[in-house]
Amino acid sequence: MKRETTHGYAYLPGVMQYSAGVVSMPGYELVRVQFLDCLPMEQGFAHIEDHLKGLGLPLTAFCACEMRSPKPFSEVGFYDFNKLYADVLREWGVMKGDDNPIARSNVCPINNPPESPSFYAFTYAVPKPNAIGGDFVVAGSGEAPEGTGDYAGNAICPGRTDPDAIAQKARFVLDVMAARLNGLGQTWDRVVTAQMYTVHDPYDVFKNEPDMQRARKQGLTWHLAHPPVNGLEFEMDCRNVSCELVSKG
Repeated sequence: MKRETTHGYAYLPGVMQYSAGVVSMPGYELVRVQFLDCLPMEQGFAHIEDHLKGLGLPLTAFCACEMRSPKPFSEVGFYDFNKLYADVLREWGVMKGDDNPIARSNVCPINNPPESPSFYAFTYAVPKPNAIGGDFVVAGSGEAPEGTGDYAGNAICPGRTDPDAIAQKARFVLDVMAARLNGLGQTWDRVVTAQMYTVHDPYDVFKNEPDMQRARKQGLTWHLAHPPVNGLEFEMDCRNVSCELVSKG
């Protein structure tokens, strides 16, 4: 069930490190800002803070982000990274205890990976007279259930990367995306941008999976990237926001 925040959006509770997705409430819209060049996490948080304050918005307007990391984490490394990330959100008053409203994706690009975990994009809620709400960001998911503490050990078809295994992994992820969309009161037909992250050939998935055909109604962006934890091979996220900007500095 969605939980409302104090600044214009509701979220689907997820795990400590991120929510399952966010949706704008009536009177608000979501704005996404993509960095021309990724910003290291500390610098990225500072930029987000300055951006929001410059617009007269509270830090609690921050609702989603996309991150890039140098290479997939071990389970322990992922926990340590998430702790540092969550500590900032608690300082900002965005996160209460382990209840994190921020939707997030975090992947590891093959080409030009950052030297350290970095921000690729962020999204926030802004007041908009007469906005009906319904902008949304669905957080990234790989092919393992959340909250187990052992992604690789619970992955679909663990250790396999043959075409049938990739198809099964993709099917699981597509089901997660559909469930999160439903939880936000949305459907695939409302998705404007769907992103897929894998280093494996996805052609059979493109061609044969009915949900993938719905997901690519507006086109599908394939990032040649690993999911953030060792042992995962396929990740997706999706969104529909009112405004998208590029930050060049």
